This record gives sequence, structure tokens and C-alpha cells, in this order.
Amino acid sequence: MEQKTIDLVQSSFAKVAPIATTAAEIFYSKLFELDPKLKAIFPANDSEAMKNQGNKLMTMLSSAVAGLTNLDKLVPILEDLGKRHVDYKVEPAHYDTVGAALLATLEAGLGDDFTPEVKQAWTNTYGIMADVMKGAAYDA
Repeated sequence: MEQKTIDLVQSSFAKVAPIATTAAEIFYSKLFELDPKLKAIFPANDSEAMKNQGNKLMTMLSSAVAGLTNLDKLVPILEDLGKRHVDYKVEPAHYDTVGAALLATLEAGLGDDFTPEVKQAWTNTYGIMADVMKGAAYDA
């Protein structure tokens, strides 16, 4: 992964981190808008559980973004995460929906700072992460 891509992802995420709770709400709202069937994977009608899920999402993203500078440590973590997501009934196609929801969240959270260059950096980075997770989960 190119250093410029890592820098763009890390610097843009640093701008979203202060609004982590709102970003998580935007993410899940967009995710369920894109694929309402995904609601079944998450706690139904439990706002506290979804808040906790949002915290987990943002913590995981923060760790993954920070880990981009040390892929040797990040890859096994992503592989484990991918394997665990199988137990949550996550299917390979869901990764595309998650990617679209993530980009929409970043666009909403960053506003004018969500430049085409930042979008491409996130698209590339998420694609690599999703491929690692799917490979560990479904190619075994």
C-alpha cells in the first residue's frame, strides 16, 4: 500500500474520529437503507445495543486505520475478524454494501474534505481489508 494512500486515510479518519458516535449512526442508517435485510444481523429495536455496536465499529476502524503502517500485524487481526463475521451471518456480498455505507459515511462526515483523492484512498484501503477478511473467512 502506498504511503500517500495511508496518509490520506489516516488524516481523513482523524477528522471523523471526533464525531465517532454520529459517524456510526450515519453508517448504520446508510447500511440499512442500502440493504434492509441486514437489520436481521443486528440487535432489533435495541438502541443501547446498536450504540455499543457503533462504538465497536469505530474502535475497529480506528485500530485498522492506525495499523495501516504495520500490515504484518494488521493482516492477522483482519483475518480473525473475517472469520468471526461468518458466525454473525455475514456473506461475501455484504462487504460491498458495507464499503458503500462506509464511503457515504465518510462523505457525510468530511464534507468538502472528502475529495476524489480521499475517496479513492479509502476505496483502495477498504478493498484490501475486505479482501483479506473474505479470504480468511470463505477461502478456507
